[in-house]
Amino acid sequence: MNKSESTAIVIFGASGDLTKRKLIPALFEASLEGLLAKDTTIVGFARREKSHEQFRVEIEEALVGFTRSKPNAGSPELKVFSSYCYYQTGNYDNSKSFHDLKELLEKLDEESGIPADKSNRLFYLATPPNVFSGIVGMLGQTGHIADPNDENRWTRVIIEKPFGRNLQTACALNKNLSAILDESQVYRIDHYLGKETVQNIMAFRFGNSIFEPLWNRRYVSHVHITVAEAVCVEGRGGYYDNSGALRDMVQNHMLQLLALVAMEPPASFAPDAVRDEKVKLLSAIPPIKVNEASECSIRGQYAAGTIDGKLIPDYLRENGVQPNSVTETFVALKLHVDNWRWAGVPFYFRTGKALADRLTEVNIEFRQPPLALFSHMQDNKREERRRMKPNMLSLRVQPNEGIRLSIGMKVPGQKMVLEPNDMEFCYEDVFGVESPGAYERLIVDAILGDTTLFIRQDEVEAAWRLVNGVLDGWASEEVPHIHLYRAGTWGPYAADEFITNDIRKSKAL
Repeated sequence: MNKSESTAIVIFGASGDLTKRKLIPALFEASLEGLLAKDTTIVGFARREKSHEQFRVEIEEALVGFTRSKPNAGSPELKVFSSYCYYQTGNYDNSKSFHDLKELLEKLDEESGIPADKSNRLFYLATPPNVFSGIVGMLGQTGHIADPNDENRWTRVIIEKPFGRNLQTACALNKNLSAILDESQVYRIDHYLGKETVQNIMAFRFGNSIFEPLWNRRYVSHVHITVAEAVCVEGRGGYYDNSGALRDMVQNHMLQLLALVAMEPPASFAPDAVRDEKVKLLSAIPPIKVNEASECSIRGQYAAGTIDGKLIPDYLRENGVQPNSVTETFVALKLHVDNWRWAGVPFYFRTGKALADRLTEVNIEFRQPPLALFSHMQDNKREERRRMKPNMLSLRVQPNEGIRLSIGMKVPGQKMVLEPNDMEFCYEDVFGVESPGAYERLIVDAILGDTTLFIRQDEVEAAWRLVNGVLDGWASEEVPHIHLYRAGTWGPYAADEFITNDIRKSKAL
């Protein structure tokens, strides 16, 4: 990877968990690996009053607790890194705070010998989404934004999800951003796209000729995409109750996985070539209509249970959750891609909180052979000729990142009997190193100006069009259809039934 240019990185929301647990550790690791320029500076901006030194102490504590390289407290590398971190107290709606920030940045540039006409800025909005537009507006009003056509310096703004609450608010946010920023200056981040295994979906598909000829409706029966979390809302009940699983996971992470799995090969790996194909794919999915929501989706809410021996309360008893809330903590969803490659192949989504295990995986089930020539060894060791277990390709994003292919192999003996076995590849076993964190990759990409793994405006709006009908359909139900499931299980029984019955119908056609 190329080394980045000298940059002043400003983190809005510097007192938050995202900064402490993800952003500062990512910048530290990038610095250790020599991916940041020597005179890079980091400025935290938040409402809380604190000095540069207090901020540096907090940074060092966060790095000891959350960095994958596990530095020792007081180590020289911690001191060096924290020495170029600074803090600016301010309010997001106060122009004086932004003028003060500008003065601090200009002072730091001067101390580093960086001319004003060559000062690069990366602004990271690690804040609640309701202040995104206000912050960008203040940056524009107080002269922080460089001309996008200036070849000597640049300004880039990273924005965290959620990008709106529905199509209407997403369009309004995009309109507010485009009033101040050129689209080339906006970096909408989805950390899933920074994961090595997610990027490897493209490498696996387009770098190996063996599977791509099978990657279509002729050979694929259906596709499952699962994002399971083994945690409850964990003190974020107020935020989650206004979001839910559909907004929190499906509209962004899961549709991004679907786009990478199902898109056509790009002409190159230039940023817009890849993003164009993702938008084409999302645009080929028929949006679910309001009156179809109940037929294409199942929503659930966790009830009391146990996970790893820990008692989990009912969702409705979590702090910050409304006692009569119908916010979903689980979603099962069916989508179709109406194009030449995927017509007739169902894509099933499952995601939820307080499930039995943490798992993100794409399972591609291939069609069964047209003729059952062999007997098949079942789990109970009986021979069965009527139904063969289909081949399954599993792309596991987390944990134990890897790829697994299930195939039928002959059982030793006189009879021609097959038994399913797995051919498996595990990243850690093969490469022997821990994969870089997603934020490490994405922040450095933003500094380098590589937008490949960031989400474009039309991509955001295409994704919202797909789920808007589900949200509206649920809202129109006189009696909400919420299926309860016990915490520590794999979700409501109705979701299993919904998917199993649909697959059975598809195979009968």
